[in-house]
Parts: sequence; C-alpha cells; structure tokens
Amino acid sequence: MQLPLNALRMFDAAARHLSLTRAAQELHVTQAAVSQHIRNLEERLGKPLFRRLPRGLALTDEGQALWPVVTQSFERIQQSLQQVAEPRPREILTVGVVGTFAIGWLIPRLSQFQQLQPHIDLRLLTNNNRVDLAGEGLDAAVRFGDGAWHGTHAQMLLRAPLSPMCTPALAQQLREPADLARQSLLRSYRSQEWEGWFAGLEQTAPLARGAMFDSSLTLAEAAAQGAGVALLPTRMFEHMLQQGRLVRPFAHEVDTGAYWLTHLKSRPASGALQVFRQWLLAQLQADSENI
Repeated sequence: MQLPLNALRMFDAAARHLSLTRAAQELHVTQAAVSQHIRNLEERLGKPLFRRLPRGLALTDEGQALWPVVTQSFERIQQSLQQVAEPRPREILTVGVVGTFAIGWLIPRLSQFQQLQPHIDLRLLTNNNRVDLAGEGLDAAVRFGDGAWHGTHAQMLLRAPLSPMCTPALAQQLREPADLARQSLLRSYRSQEWEGWFAGLEQTAPLARGAMFDSSLTLAEAAAQGAGVALLPTRMFEHMLQQGRLVRPFAHEVDTGAYWLTHLKSRPASGALQVFRQWLLAQLQADSENI
C-alpha cells in the first residue's frame, strides 16, 4: 500500500500538537486541508487515527502505533538529506586517549576542533595508557611514555613532569620533603616514580605505603579526598589546583615521559588523522606561547 507523503506529514503534525489548527499553522496550510488529508489517510487504512474531541484531538490505538514509525521515518529522511547536501563527505577518526590527557587537555578544546572540522566524525576511546592500536581498530592513540612503541610512529605532543599534590590541609603538615615519610604516598603502576622524584633531590625515598592506582584520574581524586600525596602531571590537573582541591607542597618535579600521538607504521595516516595532528600541534604551540 502506497501512502501519500503529504498526508503522513499532516498526520505527524496533528499527532504532535493534538490540534488541527496548530498543525495547519506549522505547515502553512488551512485547517480544512489538514483535516481532509487525515480523513483520506484514514480511509486508505480503514482505521480511524484520531478521536475528535470538543477541544482538540486524541490518538486512537492505531494512531498511537503509527505515529512513532512516521516520526522516525521523517527524521531518517532529514538526516539522509543533510548528509547528501554536505559539501564534503564525513570522515570517521577513532582515537584512543589516555584518560588524564583527555580530561586535562583535550576535552576543553574539542568544541573548537569540531567547529573547524565539521566533516570529521571524531570518536574518542579513553584508556589507562594500555592500548592495542590494531586490535581495537584505532586510527591513532594519545599515550604517555618515552615514545618507543614497536611498529609505531610517535609524534611528541608535550612533556608532563610530575609533582607532589595533596589537599591544602595535608600540605600544612609538609615543611620539607622529608616530611613525606609520615604520609601515605599514593602510587601509580609505574612504581619507580617516587624514587625518581626523591633522587632529583639527592634524597632516599621513604617506603611508599599508599594505595596503587592504574589511572592518574583516580589517583588525583584519591589525593583530593585526603587519601595521601600523589605524584601527578601538574599541567593535566590545573583545574583541580584552580578549584583549590589540590595544592603543590613542593615545586620540585620529575620528568618521566611525555604525551605522544601514535599510529601504526604499517597503516598510512588518513587525511582526517593528518588534520587532527596538525590541529593538536597548533594548539600546543599556542599554549606554549601563552605560558
């Protein structure tokens, strides 16, 4: 059975408004035209779609069953028309991002990228720095480390030295680095970070007794809730410093790596990935000029 498109449009408008008058106003036709199209549709179906009330309309059971199908069909048609009308085809770009970088740097800037590159359908998958580019079907990944991943091209984005961070109340108990021996030193899965921080001061690290975390995000939240002192990439947690949830009791930092944009050498970088990389580097350059 072929149903007239105009009748379906008028049925959809009348079902949304439950009023022939408001449906006619939306579609810029007369109320009589809306009424006639709906009656014709009901005659074709052999079922009433509305109950006429003294004030307005009510959908019958048949009308309630038909309306969502009609609405979804019009939405799909609209989406398809928009895609056809777009001057450039949309490119899907799937990027794995270590959660710390996603929250601390990338997400606050995403709206700008989307405005500049509306044809790129960017899909972000966050992780805790463990990623399988091929196995997860990723075009690229932002990860933290030394840049040496087998079979991978790595473009350094920015260094992120670590510094102790804790609550303001706990910081009042810390006059010198040796005072950290009396505190819970929260740890990441990179177990040598505290040793490296103390080595830079030519001091021996105390035994780290705090809990271990596989994500800097949970590590920072634990520190902000008073669980202990955490070594964190300060630049990624500036928002928590500004909020006053965390402070830096000591200025000394330890450099353990950087954030890198990586992709497989066996797979040429797509046009979308090249655009994303250029945008990242331009943003980071602008950041460094504003420091």
